[in-house]
Amino acid sequence: MTDAVELHPITPADARAVAEFLHAELNSRVASADWEAAITPPWSCDQPNHGFLLRTGARIVGVYLAFYSERRIEGRPERFCNLAAWCVLDEYRSYGLRLLNALLAQKGYHFTDLSPSGNVIALNTRLKFSHLDVAMALVPNLPWPLWSWRVRVISEPLEIERTLSGRDLEIYRDHARTAAARHIVVVEDGAACYVIFRRTRRKNLPLFASILYVGNRDLFRNVAKYVFRHLLLRHGIAATLAELRVVGDRPRPSIMLKSPRPKMYRSASLRPDQIDDLYSELTCVAW
Repeated sequence: MTDAVELHPITPADARAVAEFLHAELNSRVASADWEAAITPPWSCDQPNHGFLLRTGARIVGVYLAFYSERRIEGRPERFCNLAAWCVLDEYRSYGLRLLNALLAQKGYHFTDLSPSGNVIALNTRLKFSHLDVAMALVPNLPWPLWSWRVRVISEPLEIERTLSGRDLEIYRDHARTAAARHIVVVEDGAACYVIFRRTRRKNLPLFASILYVGNRDLFRNVAKYVFRHLLLRHGIAATLAELRVVGDRPRPSIMLKSPRPKMYRSASLRPDQIDDLYSELTCVAW
C-alpha cells in the first residue's frame, strides 16, 4: 500500500468502475451492468453523490453506495439517505470507516440501513442507529381455490398505471424501472391495494418473496390470499416473508420467525412507523 488512500464521492462518471468493483468483490450474482444501473435510481431527487469510494491511484479499494430520496411525511418534506452496499478490500479495512463517516457527516438527512449484517449491526448501534421492529411471518403460498367477480389481481404495467392514483401512483412510477421491485394491485369492489415485493433468497434458494410495501392494509387483510396465490402460480414463489410493520395483521396461516434479519435507522425526529423499505437497495438491487 504505497499510494495514499483517497476518499471521493461517487459521481456518475464512476458508475462503471464502481459496478465492476462490486461485481468482483461483493456479489458476483449481480452483473456489472445491473450494479451500474442500480447506482443511479430512476426516481427524481437531488443526488449529492451516489455514496463514497476509496481509491489508491486509479484503483478502487472500497465503496459504500447510497440512495437518496425526498419524501413528504405529515405534510413536511424529509430527506433520506439509504446506506446500501458496503465493501472494502481486506488490506484496506482500516480505512473503511472513512466511507461511513463521510455519509453520516451529511447534514439534513434521515439515515436507513435496511440490510446490515455482521459487525455492522454493532457499529450502527454505537453510532446511535435504532432497530426497527422486524417481527416477521413466514406465509406458505398456497393454491387457494379462490374466485370472485368482486376481486381482480393486476400485474400488467399499463393497467397498474390506470388503476392507481395519488401517492401510490407516484410510488409506482418511481419504482417501476427498479431492478428488484415487483408490483401487484388487488382490486376489490373498486378499492385498490397496491403491493410491492421482491424475490428473496434464504439458504441460497430464491424461493421466497419479501413484501416491501402495502398501500391499503385494511384491504390487504381481505385479499392477502389472492396475493400469495398469485406469487405461487405466476412467479413460482413458494413462501412469503411478511413483516408486520409492512402488512399490518399477521396473515393466516403463517409462522413467526425467531430471528428475522435486522433493519436500522437514525433520525432525530422521525418515528419508527414513518420508516419504510422504499427508495432503497431493497428495491434497486436484485441480489
